[in-house]
Amino acid sequence: MTARRLLSFCLGMALLAAGPAASHERSLAAGKSSQLDLARAFEHGEGVDRDPSRARELYCAEARSGNVEAMHALGWMYANGRGGPRDDGIAGTLFAMAAFRGHVQAGNMLRLLGGHRGAVPECLLPPPAERKRQFADPDEWRVDDYVVRLNAMQRPHALLVARLAGEYGIAPRLALAIARAESDFDPAAVSVRNAVGLMQLMADTAERFGVADIHDPEQNVRGGLAYLRWLLAYYRGRVALAVAAYNAGEGAVDRYRGVPPYPETRRYVDKVGSRYPFAHHPYAEAAALGRSPVSVIEPALAAAGDAR
Repeated sequence: MTARRLLSFCLGMALLAAGPAASHERSLAAGKSSQLDLARAFEHGEGVDRDPSRARELYCAEARSGNVEAMHALGWMYANGRGGPRDDGIAGTLFAMAAFRGHVQAGNMLRLLGGHRGAVPECLLPPPAERKRQFADPDEWRVDDYVVRLNAMQRPHALLVARLAGEYGIAPRLALAIARAESDFDPAAVSVRNAVGLMQLMADTAERFGVADIHDPEQNVRGGLAYLRWLLAYYRGRVALAVAAYNAGEGAVDRYRGVPPYPETRRYVDKVGSRYPFAHHPYAEAAALGRSPVSVIEPALAAAGDAR
């Protein structure tokens, strides 16, 4: 027996002697697939006691790491109320995430649910304490100090924007800067392009993020914040790109690989930047269905004058 064959024989005998322990180690080494299999086992009670809540946790952990099958499976659990309350909005987000990555069944389920509404599963967000710490402005900017300087007509609408911003994981200062630039806190504002309300929503954006009444101030703000949250995730927290896309659309930003050379958009980015002078904003990975080619866009930022 040659030395190589002898070594192979000895390794094989060692694995046989290790038995189930070695098999378990190999399963753990499989990484993602073993966690996904364990989640399925808990969901269906295969070899373990059925535990849908635990299945949700495991599916969510896998979804965070980009596992498409876990996104689909977790969406199915939310759509059917397994392991917790039913939530079609969250199910739609998860199906949309998987469908974007080519999962056919997720795409079919997304159509049945009526599309993506911008809702994000709690398990895909940082812990509440961490979120509070992340989204605080570095200079400890205060909403009250800002609002008190507005006129009486603007104040209640500014407070509405600031109050809802936290629900969407957006710094109130950024949300207020967008609303100020868009409508000057006028809920009846209508642009020449038929953008409506405090956040100047277009009809297609309102439909995309589940806004039933675009003229209702709270629904309008929620739709705008859902879109802004999506843009921040899409551009991996790059504020200038997200703000430019809010004005000109993500298609234009991607096409120009940076802030488009439109004078209106450049002025808009500068206006928002003067009120929110930070280059980055924390973001939730799960909020966006896809990713822009930020690695390609970033070299264009300096030329576009967006690196703050």
